[in-house]
Amino acid sequence: MKTTPEHDARVAKMTFASVYPHYVTKVEKNGRTKEELHQVIEWLTGFDDKKLQELIDEKVTFETFFANAKLNPNAHLIKGVICGYRIEEIETPLTKKGRYLDKLIEELARGRKMEKILRKA
Repeated sequence: MKTTPEHDARVAKMTFASVYPHYVTKVEKNGRTKEELHQVIEWLTGFDDKKLQELIDEKVTFETFFANAKLNPNAHLIKGVICGYRIEEIETPLTKKGRYLDKLIEELARGRKMEKILRKA
């Protein structure tokens, strides 16, 4: 599935800090914790709590956020549909990484077991 150049540009320029509170709200209203959210983000990006807070404070864009990330080697195992897009078919690397994060957070909020969310090959 192709995303539009406009969609990809919007994802790139959005700040992580503007979306992060929504991630927290989504998982907490479904009985999960901020700590679990951070565990999922760290699994995908390699960012520990300290680095994550620095990136939030710096109001980095998703483009910068993912440029600094060390994507988990098992990230390619994240599959399915999120926000109307089949992850496996997204061609733009940055948009794909953003949807990886969205999918993991959705799974966390839906109560999926952490072992399943943190994919093992």
